[in-house]
Amino acid sequence: MGLSDGLLNPTKKAMIIEDCCKMIEGQLASKSGMSGIALKTAFAALKGVKPGYIPYVVEQILPQCFTAIDPIWNEGVEKGNPIEHLNANRSDTADALLGVTDARVQKTKRQIVRGTYEKFRGSAKKHVEEAVPDLAKVIDNYTKA
Repeated sequence: MGLSDGLLNPTKKAMIIEDCCKMIEGQLASKSGMSGIALKTAFAALKGVKPGYIPYVVEQILPQCFTAIDPIWNEGVEKGNPIEHLNANRSDTADALLGVTDARVQKTKRQIVRGTYEKFRGSAKKHVEEAVPDLAKVIDNYTKA
């Protein structure tokens, strides 16, 4: 059974989406300096695309994200601690997640979304790697339940 099967059942899905959105907000709040201001401004623009846009996107890409990190997760299960393994393999985890978002943005017709993503894609891996421990905590919360 993959992460998508276990984590996106109807009783957990809405809570996971909400927790992922809170995680994104928390990651954004921790950013400082000029790059932090730029990220926060870009995120505000994306939130303005339409009401509920960020939760909508999270809901749309979550199954693919879980599928993308399944091999790393499964290695961790075999080694005895999938959360620790996800954290120890932040680079691979970030690459897997960014593969999902790269594919998704190529399909979007919203120029503001594509332009914003392309502008920040060069520094995205660093930010995603920093978020892996928080994502691992979200996953851990729901794989225990």
